[in-house]
Amino acid sequence: MAQALGPGKRADHEVESQVGRKHVKKTRKARATARRSAVNALPKEKPKGKAGKPKEKSGAKNGGRMDAALAAICLRQWRLRLEEQFLPPLLDCLEKLSEDEIWWRPNEASNSAGNLVLHLCGNMRQWIISGLGGAKDIRERDKEFSERGPIARSALGERFRQTVKESCAVLERLKPEDLTRRYRIQAFDVTGYEAAAQVTQHVAYHLGQIIYLTKLKRAQDLGFTRLPSASSKASERKL
Repeated sequence: MAQALGPGKRADHEVESQVGRKHVKKTRKARATARRSAVNALPKEKPKGKAGKPKEKSGAKNGGRMDAALAAICLRQWRLRLEEQFLPPLLDCLEKLSEDEIWWRPNEASNSAGNLVLHLCGNMRQWIISGLGGAKDIRERDKEFSERGPIARSALGERFRQTVKESCAVLERLKPEDLTRRYRIQAFDVTGYEAAAQVTQHVAYHLGQIIYLTKLKRAQDLGFTRLPSASSKASERKL
């Protein structure tokens, strides 16, 4: 038969009961939280569209369109620079120099305009026509600098013009994914974007040297820099 509790023991028992109930509540709450965390950690099934295929997020679609648009801009700009901004002034410089001046070197540590043209052709052919376009790499880099000429002005200009034409044909058929692909070119591991950007930068660098050599010989402004004015047409304000 259960004994009746005295006043003091009854109070202690009530306190213990309250503590026990609070502990049970905390334990249940902790277990419920753990279950929710476990459920949230499970991989969620992607919403499916037609034919049971995962439905693409609109952000992914927009991102893909932006990547394609940016790739198109880059490819168009690279072709524009080679064909319209680099080719004409280089050919103009060759026309302004005599056959002998094309192969003139300021000193043995420097290159002639003729050597620089051969070097640019070799670089474009190796990096774009071969590297990105898949043609056989036939470059002999050392000969680009050891040549002393004379190679006729017309032949030199035609070689550069043809190399630019073939390079632009490769750039024109590249797809956005080709710019993110990796290539091994001249022992470098590069993306298609890096390869094409390197070539345009390289041509601009050496074209500047050819223009400088031409100015040294002609001692005149060549008129290659034309800035748009307020009354310029829209087509004249494009880079």
